[in-house]
Amino acid sequence: MAPAREFQIGPVRIGGASPLVLIAGPCVIESEEHAGFVAERLRDLACELKLPVIFKASYDKANRSSVRSYRGPGLREGLRILAAVKQATGLPVLTDVHEVAQVEPAAEVCDVLQVPAFLCRQTDLLVAVGRSGRAVNVKKGQFLSPWEMTNVVEKVAGAGNQRILVTERGTTFGYQNLVVDMRSLVILGRLGYPVIFDATHSVQLPGGEGHRSGGQPEFIEPLARAAAAAGADGIFVEVHENPPAALSDGANALPLEQLRQLAKRLVALGALVRPWSAE
Repeated sequence: MAPAREFQIGPVRIGGASPLVLIAGPCVIESEEHAGFVAERLRDLACELKLPVIFKASYDKANRSSVRSYRGPGLREGLRILAAVKQATGLPVLTDVHEVAQVEPAAEVCDVLQVPAFLCRQTDLLVAVGRSGRAVNVKKGQFLSPWEMTNVVEKVAGAGNQRILVTERGTTFGYQNLVVDMRSLVILGRLGYPVIFDATHSVQLPGGEGHRSGGQPEFIEPLARAAAAAGADGIFVEVHENPPAALSDGANALPLEQLRQLAKRLVALGALVRPWSAE
């Protein structure tokens, strides 16, 4: 993969000759205490490994399998918690937005606004995040080919925003299954923007447990390592200290205690395959 456009997200530099970036955190904000606990662990890991880290957590998971599933604390309380996490740890923060009305308040707090995979073709939402002044992470829908993301990225860029991340998170393969085509990372890289690999949603089994999604977390590490080796600019991983007790997507979350070892391997792979400036 050729080096992508390079830009700043808070203290983190991504793309170009910059080091591999880790985007990590719980799927959803469970409480202020929990978000702070995970963020502090990530800050410590960032300092130890000299690894650029962006904290992620959602204030609302609007696309849960069941109407009875926990969605999060909501916009106002969730953004208050994210602001507190950001102030306490110094980490830049990322969260999802699902509607145009959420973009402006989320942009006041968050460094990266994320467009969920299911909404990646919603023109009004893409234009709104493009105009927000914040970096934008667009997840490739499970139903799209990588080359179709050209149209998606053009909507954000056309709104005057060049700080764009494009995330691969697997492709629908039959019912309740996803597969990852590593060629997609190279194809997405041709768009010229940093490419992120979502290692946890890529092992999800959508709706696989009827009222909720299942997952195959044993494949998180090998897929993350493969993406880093392929030249991805960042790896996205949802983590939880006790995945079976997680309030959202625990079936495909990485146990927090396993993140350090994975991160060490990703740092080594990133240093090996990303010496663009030396070429």
